[in-house]
Amino acid sequence: MSKATIASTSSTSWRRNLYAIGFAEFVAIIGFTVVMPLLPLYVQELGVQGEREVRIWAGVIFSAQAVTRAIFGPVWGAISDRYGRKVMVERAMFSGVVLMTLMGFAQNVQQLTFLRALQGILTGTVTAATTLVATTAPRERTGYALGMLQVAIYAGASAGPLLGGVVADSFGYRVAFWVTGVLLFLAALGVLVFVKEEFQPVAPPVGAGVDPVSTDGAGRLTLRRRVWSRLAPVLGSLPLLGVLGIGLLMRLGSRLLGPVLPLFIQEIVPAGARVASISGVVSGVNAAAGAVGALGLGRLGDRVGYRGILVACAMASAVCYVPQFFVGDVTPLLFLQAGAGLAMGGVLASISASLAQLAPEGQEGIVYGVDASVVSVANAVGPMAGSVLAVWLGLRAPFIFAAGIFGLAGIAAARLLPRR
Repeated sequence: MSKATIASTSSTSWRRNLYAIGFAEFVAIIGFTVVMPLLPLYVQELGVQGEREVRIWAGVIFSAQAVTRAIFGPVWGAISDRYGRKVMVERAMFSGVVLMTLMGFAQNVQQLTFLRALQGILTGTVTAATTLVATTAPRERTGYALGMLQVAIYAGASAGPLLGGVVADSFGYRVAFWVTGVLLFLAALGVLVFVKEEFQPVAPPVGAGVDPVSTDGAGRLTLRRRVWSRLAPVLGSLPLLGVLGIGLLMRLGSRLLGPVLPLFIQEIVPAGARVASISGVVSGVNAAAGAVGALGLGRLGDRVGYRGILVACAMASAVCYVPQFFVGDVTPLLFLQAGAGLAMGGVLASISASLAQLAPEGQEGIVYGVDASVVSVANAVGPMAGSVLAVWLGLRAPFIFAAGIFGLAGIAAARLLPRR
């Protein structure tokens, strides 16, 4: 356990912080997921016409945030290792308040894309909250603690789309963005008031090196050098790189469907159906199942190891995605999405816990920052790839490709990752 962790847990209960940050993240994720399933439909309202153009712009909107977050994830991680984890959660949530509210005022798809790019730079509540929980929970309870956080995230992700669908169908898409701003403000206040952290930074690794180009006039490390001094041990760890690589593949598989699923639902439901509400229900069921998987499989991973959980969940995901290629009705799609969500919950809890176990002392922030970049790469490539597949091969093709990616990830996890 790092010095920062010892300082934090000596005077505060890690469980109290876990419950406080978990509830705040639950509210924040409700806010973010109010609008996520609606983005492809909001693109249409902003004036984009034609199936091909809508699918392409939907991919761009999803990917804009991911590209910028991939760049800034390690930077915020290094800053959190120096200045604390709680302030990073507050930064992410308060920034979200402003940006999500502004999205509701967007006049065209270009403005929405710009705001999504800013969102990737300034937000990232899940990464910040995960780092805070991972550094305050005892190492032997990491899987449980991060599983509980994933439950909060998935619970929020199950309620958000339902709320968003109802709000959008009743009051319009713009109101959904303003509801998100209010929810994020409440979550940020909760962190500010109830989460306690006494943080003491751990010095950068010995031998990081200093040169005149990377220091200021007082000989202090510049931000660029500080980030690199903490990033180098992470990139030099084969176990960490293995977990990050497996996580990239599995997230890539799940992200293929992001911009496609609402349009696929629009295609298979009867004309005149409330597409936004139905999309919200499907996304909500997926997330609710993910909450169950995160808690149950996260705790199981503490006892039996995380590799077996990752392999089993990857193969289960592949099995769930193949039949979705053939469905012609929402009901079977709902059950198959629930199965995929259950497996993905186990994946995310196991990956987060593995990173906590493997992170060098005092460098948890940079590890989860790199993981945020990995997630962002998946978020950038996945939606765009899904959109391209939908344009070239039809809306059903991404389901088969997602199954193939999960199968490949399962094989890689079985061959590359250590048993414990």
